Amino acid sequence: MSIRKIQETIAANRQKVVAHPLYAQLQTLEDIRTFMQYHVYAVWDFMSLLKGLQQQLTCVNVPWVPVGSAATRYLINEIVTGEESDVDQAGNRCSHFELYEQAMQQAGADIGNIKAIIADVKAGKDIRQILETSSLPKAVKGFLGFTFEVIATGKAHVMAAVFTFGREDLIPDMFLALVKDLDQKFPGKLDTFIYYLERHIEVDGDHHSHLAMQMVTELCGADENKWAEAAQYAQQSLHWRHELWSGILHEKTIL
Repeated sequence: MSIRKIQETIAANRQKVVAHPLYAQLQTLEDIRTFMQYHVYAVWDFMSLLKGLQQQLTCVNVPWVPVGSAATRYLINEIVTGEESDVDQAGNRCSHFELYEQAMQQAGADIGNIKAIIADVKAGKDIRQILETSSLPKAVKGFLGFTFEVIATGKAHVMAAVFTFGREDLIPDMFLALVKDLDQKFPGKLDTFIYYLERHIEVDGDHHSHLAMQMVTELCGADENKWAEAAQYAQQSLHWRHELWSGILHEKTIL
């Protein structure tokens, strides 16, 4: 198998996410706030998946020893640097998650729930326990549950496939255009969110996407079983993204 074959395998599921009816229904500032209050968990677990990959592919212990190939170490460390230590609009260093929090606060979205999850993690609580006992929406729990199950496999090629084919590059340009239109109606409320989206399209859609596909190729190598497993998990990741989008749409329609 190959990257092209995975792309062909997941094409229908990917299109379902890209063409989800949610986008057209985001018409007000309150709609964007609801979206952000769900999507922030995808931004957070993206960072968790990224660090899980770094743990698998590099040495994070002392004393240091060489782990894996220098090629995969380079690929993951390059992505980590960009995601964990990027710059905000003022040129200050911050992770993309922290940038998203800034965007939420500017838009007036509630960050209380995600802050509570982060506090529980810092207190040493197990993520499975956190998800079981939290009041998070079902769609968020399913999305996060899948991601942390993937991380728990300890299989770098599986984690890399989910990271590469099921993450933030799925936010289409049409969504960015919609947010820009709303920003004209509510000046000063969404410019940080727009910066975040533009930054992701610029970085993830080009440089990081290329690095991530190289990483999948390197990790699967000539092992057809790994390629098949990578495709299977990529499909599942798109399913859970679609479920997350549908959860947002459902909440919007019942509010």
